[in-house]
Amino acid sequence: MTKKQDGNPYLIIFALWLLVFAASSQVMIISPILPRISEQLGTPLEILGNLVTVYAVMVGMFAIIMGPLSDKIGRRKILLIGTGGISFFLFLHGLVDTFIGLLIVRALAGMAGGVLSGAAVAYVGDYFPYEKRGWANGWIMSGIAMGQILGIPIGTLLADLFGFRIPFLLFGVIMALTFILILFKVPQPNVELSKDRVTFKGSVSKYYELLKRSEVRAVAFAYVVMFLSISVYVVYLPTWLENTFGVDGKAIATLFFVGGVANVITGPIAGKISDRIGRKKIIIISCLGLSVVMGITTYVVSEFWIAYLIFFAAMVLIAMRISPFQALSTQLIKSDNRGSLMSLLVAIGQVGYGVGGSIAGPFYVQQGYISNTLMGTIMILIMAYVVWFHVPEPELNSEKNSPG
Repeated sequence: MTKKQDGNPYLIIFALWLLVFAASSQVMIISPILPRISEQLGTPLEILGNLVTVYAVMVGMFAIIMGPLSDKIGRRKILLIGTGGISFFLFLHGLVDTFIGLLIVRALAGMAGGVLSGAAVAYVGDYFPYEKRGWANGWIMSGIAMGQILGIPIGTLLADLFGFRIPFLLFGVIMALTFILILFKVPQPNVELSKDRVTFKGSVSKYYELLKRSEVRAVAFAYVVMFLSISVYVVYLPTWLENTFGVDGKAIATLFFVGGVANVITGPIAGKISDRIGRKKIIIISCLGLSVVMGITTYVVSEFWIAYLIFFAAMVLIAMRISPFQALSTQLIKSDNRGSLMSLLVAIGQVGYGVGGSIAGPFYVQQGYISNTLMGTIMILIMAYVVWFHVPEPELNSEKNSPG
């Protein structure tokens, strides 16, 4: 980065942190409140995973659409469109009274989530030099952890007390506040924007050119299996714990609190370490460790308290991987195509998350939760192989490293 950037980097990190907090919380809350949704809407458990799938599909579609546009008009405008849209659609959750209605508003929220997904990560790539992106991404992605510490436990308790709609309204208010903060405190980075016209043919051509690069294909495939492994493991974990040990929503809320503590501690540390020793080492260690944790879950969780230890370990390992992998991905391409790349990766990752959500329910009902854990284990090992052998490690000195 050679140009002096406007704005306060700490305020920018806080704004993006708040965005990640609200956006991730309204996604993660689905898993712990699935039993409440089933009870209040009279919906069978095996089809509730489609709430995850429809959101993921819409995120993927709109991430693809908005990527080239964000390269053209800048990340700031896209962030404003996304935060404004998702806050409005979250408010609509308060009006639904059928499962179909909930599917529709989740799809609408997914549209706005797709607008946000690639732009938020690309903004970090635009504003911060490569040698500081691990640090910046670590703090911003800790918003996911805080969602687990505060957002999910509070949302789960509110759903228990007042119904499943209330958490979505809460996160809608927070996202509206994020919109205001971005409007006044987050500038457009001083980076080169795309001069190409945004057309359907041009967008398809741009994505095709990106996918012709072997390192982009490798990272894209890694995103697919990464998100698939997480969704197939996490979505029905609370349901399994409730059914197996007879715990209630309060116990599940505390479980997510513990996982969030692990996440918020690990994320910034892992990002900073990856700035010094490289991204791939951290990612590989995370994948191998997570494969062990997933594989042993149903064997070692013989009492509910053991689930706290397992979930804590899983969240540590997931947090270790997120910010280094994002930082690595942003350096594969120049700024005028970075939004398209990150949108492509988010979209492809959401395919994996959506597939995981749709198959997790039938597998859970027919084969038991052990089938979910074994599938997650296999997918995360595949990711480790792909990253180790097929994803390049950019130089940490951004002055020497100029992506093509």
